[in-house]
Amino acid sequence: MGAGDARAVSGELFDVTPLPDLVYGRAQTGAVRERRPLYVDLLPPCNAGCPAGENIQAWLSLARGGRHEEAWRQLVADNPLPAVLGRICYHPCESVCNRTELDSAVSVHSVERFLGDLALGQHWSFAPPVARTHKRVLVIGAGPSGLSAAYHLARLGHEVEIRDAGAEPGGMMRYGIPAYRLPRDVLDAELEGIVALGVQITSDHRVSDLVAERAEGGFDAVFVAVGAHLSKRVDIPARDASHIIDALSFLKSVASGDRPAIGRSVAVYGGGNTAMDAARVARRLGAGETTIVYRRTRNQMPAHMEEAADAESEGVRINWLRTITAFDGPVLQVEVMELDATGWPRPTGRFETLAADTVILALGQESDTAFLRQVPGVECEADGTVRVSAAMETGCSGLFAGGDMVPSERTVTVGVGHGRKAARNIDSWLRGAEVLRPPKHGPASFERLHLWYFGEARRREQPEVAPEQRVTGFVEVFGGFSAEQAIFEATRCLSCGNCFECDGCLGSCPEDAVIKLGVGHRYRFDYDKCTGCGVCFEQCPVHAIDMISQDS
Repeated sequence: MGAGDARAVSGELFDVTPLPDLVYGRAQTGAVRERRPLYVDLLPPCNAGCPAGENIQAWLSLARGGRHEEAWRQLVADNPLPAVLGRICYHPCESVCNRTELDSAVSVHSVERFLGDLALGQHWSFAPPVARTHKRVLVIGAGPSGLSAAYHLARLGHEVEIRDAGAEPGGMMRYGIPAYRLPRDVLDAELEGIVALGVQITSDHRVSDLVAERAEGGFDAVFVAVGAHLSKRVDIPARDASHIIDALSFLKSVASGDRPAIGRSVAVYGGGNTAMDAARVARRLGAGETTIVYRRTRNQMPAHMEEAADAESEGVRINWLRTITAFDGPVLQVEVMELDATGWPRPTGRFETLAADTVILALGQESDTAFLRQVPGVECEADGTVRVSAAMETGCSGLFAGGDMVPSERTVTVGVGHGRKAARNIDSWLRGAEVLRPPKHGPASFERLHLWYFGEARRREQPEVAPEQRVTGFVEVFGGFSAEQAIFEATRCLSCGNCFECDGCLGSCPEDAVIKLGVGHRYRFDYDKCTGCGVCFEQCPVHAIDMISQDS
């Protein structure tokens, strides 16, 4: 809950709408007598910004105290793949971290990876469901969204089977993300934890008649998360088109153990994260000259800045405002573009030539949802994505969808969040109950904090392999934190909007009106002693106290 809520205090109901700033000053004795302090919880920006729905602040707090298994269990209550996401998530939580206003964001992903790796090393297992429902759910697709949904459904007591067209589960995590970012043993180990819950995975199984499979298997509900595995194509005049390949096929081939012959010079056409991965893999396969050709500017590219920076540090050259017009290997012709008044690239009629033995197309992906078009009630957008409700249900009763095949940002973390959300709605649908979600707490913005308690503390950085060594193989680029580093980094969390028991209110109260309830239980106010002076509110570093009107 946030400002403007009604809260019960000692049996009375008070309006917690904050009073004007002028009454917070202790000199305003008349107004002081008309208000009381109240402990509150606000929504930290990291939690609000996590696509997977993690309670980041809660598990960071446990990690800060060295309670690592408890922290991991809090984390996996929302995300079953912490060792994976700790490596490949683009951590939008960090971009909104209030700590950036002081020095730099908390390295959330590093602590998440530490907990995930520690769990694998210690062989911690997921808690089994308390009771079985004997309801059967079919999940189509063993990518991040399907795996997440299966995990949450299994923990809710349902029987879950995943059917996937791939030879091994993991989807784009296995076949699209290179091993230098995500080692396959880490992925396999976390998948084993999901299987240990009783989730059955059937590989090499392509679903063509969904209605029949649902009926024949006796499935009560279905979640479809087939991803986006079809590469977009473009016609490029070429004498030998065999040297033009799509990025997904290229990455999948390498992930499967092949070493395709690509020559010494490679051009990658596109500006997304897949383009960056394809270029970096090409460097590792021996392409001494690797160039990315992108028709817009750096600021307009869809790839994350850190991905482009890593590619450039490994010797990949990026040609901005260029588009391919012809390929006659080993020569590639590109046209120089320029931005018009609206920021849209337009041709200039000026051409350049680049060296290229192979051209890799990384122009985006589409979902293969043709098998759903015959299902009554299912509607698709023009781009092939499937329309779903706020509950992630399609127009067909009991058929839900998520991940890259629905309109959304296409990242692993978003897919994991879709799976979690869909599982909760599927569970509700199976039980014939409505999903009840409490209202969100108000935001804990930086300007609401009083950070006297926190000093500057330099962010710990993960160790990394030098760029010149990276391109010699597929060894993981970034290393993990030690326990000491993880605890230090977790300690940097400001606990925005939520009490972390610093005892500031206890020590500052001139009337001894603050009562400590014991570790983990916070405090309460003795309103018989409280004068409403507001000292506790003014010193609370994280805005876990509001002042409320006593007359309301």
